[in-house]
Amino acid sequence: MPYSLARGRATMVAGTLLALLMLLAGCGNGGDTRPTPYGSPTATAEDGAVTITIENFTYEPADLEVAPGQEITVVNKDNVGHTVTATGDEEFDTGNIAAGRSGTFTAPSEAGSYRYTCSFHPDMRGTLTVR
Repeated sequence: MPYSLARGRATMVAGTLLALLMLLAGCGNGGDTRPTPYGSPTATAEDGAVTITIENFTYEPADLEVAPGQEITVVNKDNVGHTVTATGDEEFDTGNIAAGRSGTFTAPSEAGSYRYTCSFHPDMRGTLTVR
């Protein structure tokens, strides 16, 4: 095989590997391998606005108490998209919230405890308690 052809193939393979590594790095959690555990600090929403902030691949607060049907705003401060998606019966799902954007969802009307996760990053977890 001529030298220039071999060099061209090597360059193409190296470029493909670099692109793949960059894609994988974008889906990482910044080196923080600690998932948000169920049962972490709890917040209670009273009469004011209710917000879940996503930052450093964690929900803050991870556990939240709200009234039935209450609107919840989710602010994504990370540089990749995230979701707030109920596990199980899929009672709520924000869909993709792009980096630096926000979205809203409505709490279920039935009282109960609803676990949620990020569809893209399943180590991100929290619990929404409707009372």
